[in-house]
Amino acid sequence: MCAASVAASEPADRLVILHTNDTHSRIDPDASGRGGILRRQALIDSIRNAETNVLLVDAGDAVQGTLYYSLFGGEVERKMMNALGYDIQILGNHEFDNGMEALAREWKQLGASRLSTNYDLTDTPLDSIFKPYEIRTVGNRRIAFIAVNIDPDGMISAINSKGVKYLDGIKAANATAWHLKHNEKVDMVIALTHIGYAVAPGYTDMDLAGKSEDIDLIIGGHSHTLVNPSDPKSPEWFALNANGDSVIIAQSGSAGAYVGKVDINLSDLKVTTSVIPVDARLDDRINPAVADILQPYRSKVDSILSIPLAETSAPLLKADWGLVNLVSDLVMEVGTRLNGAPVDMAIMNRGGIRCDLDSGTITKGIVMQMLPFDNHVVVIDVSGADLLQAFEVMAGRKGDGVSGASAVIDPLTLTCAEALVGGKKIDPSRRYKVATIDYLALGGDFLSSLKNAVIEKRSDALLYDDVIGLLAEKSRMAVPIVPDTTVRMQIGAK
Repeated sequence: MCAASVAASEPADRLVILHTNDTHSRIDPDASGRGGILRRQALIDSIRNAETNVLLVDAGDAVQGTLYYSLFGGEVERKMMNALGYDIQILGNHEFDNGMEALAREWKQLGASRLSTNYDLTDTPLDSIFKPYEIRTVGNRRIAFIAVNIDPDGMISAINSKGVKYLDGIKAANATAWHLKHNEKVDMVIALTHIGYAVAPGYTDMDLAGKSEDIDLIIGGHSHTLVNPSDPKSPEWFALNANGDSVIIAQSGSAGAYVGKVDINLSDLKVTTSVIPVDARLDDRINPAVADILQPYRSKVDSILSIPLAETSAPLLKADWGLVNLVSDLVMEVGTRLNGAPVDMAIMNRGGIRCDLDSGTITKGIVMQMLPFDNHVVVIDVSGADLLQAFEVMAGRKGDGVSGASAVIDPLTLTCAEALVGGKKIDPSRRYKVATIDYLALGGDFLSSLKNAVIEKRSDALLYDDVIGLLAEKSRMAVPIVPDTTVRMQIGAK
């Protein structure tokens, strides 16, 4: 594979790796004033000016979550990451959200090296765009990078990832790392991953670390974990591998609020990690030329963010279930209209809701950012047995959004102690009409039992357009938008 040199003509005693993950199209600072890609660029440039050898890498999910992606399909993120000078990028699950043709179109234009160690992309639009590893020479050290990607099954739409052949991540990583250490004679193997820090379906960074022998450092993503060794409350920043040696694990949270920093002493390969906040202290260092790239896109985004729909007197939050319940109720309302008669219940995954709604004016743009995916409401006909299995999966992640239904989750086993629809226990032998989104109906978010259902109705509109229409309608009818914070899938006894 391609080998590159980092300032090979200069003496090198250390390598700095700056890393991001799960920035999710957070081009502008968030509501709390954190992040912003122009600030990130200022921070990165300041470190490049201070250090001889710097690499900038991203561990996936650079897209999806704001209007910049909904409106422009990855073009903004690609232009900005090129402007920031990323050296290596890997895929997250959300890179697939617009399908592989669109992904290939954007990623062919990236300036960074593109790695994927455990996806076979032969005969897909992504064929030949990715390499399984890359070796960088820094001083007299050879540093190798590999990329470990998530299992698409249950996480990425089968339509959007058609033809991707998944290889077991731990086996592929270990085999490639062994080859790099023993055949390529590299000094260090760094795994860039998008599998999650510790708690995720399948395998995680901690699993990879514990089952590896030749991986020295893991820079991860997917779980939005902030690993900060200077914070005593931070998750552990290392794990023991199969040989009993320490593997450092780094991850920088989400939404671009931090940039991770890895310092490698090239004399002894000792690694130290830290995270650097991205905030207003960087505003006076923003590069005007990079800001000019954004301006045409920002004007369109701002115009949509300003279109009012409705008012709410209190914040609608995912954390207290108020927002999850609202969206679930709206999905049920759309499903009832599609069905021409009341449906039995609705299901909406919490992960499909990407931001809270502040009190005051709810705008069109905010709803689009809250529900950014290209999902459609569907009505499915599903057996009680398959519905119960879906409730078990939802219980395992401490509940999802439901309407017209409730459940009690065993706190010890995170299984369903009771599941009710319309106040009655679910009958495994009965058929139910359920409103949900097509992503879940096709087995997304690990609700595989719903694939056995029959999709009977499908909205022509995207979910956010249906929700925008309903909120505007309620506003015209003076129906108040108020949070219902009832915990409909409750952990422990009622």
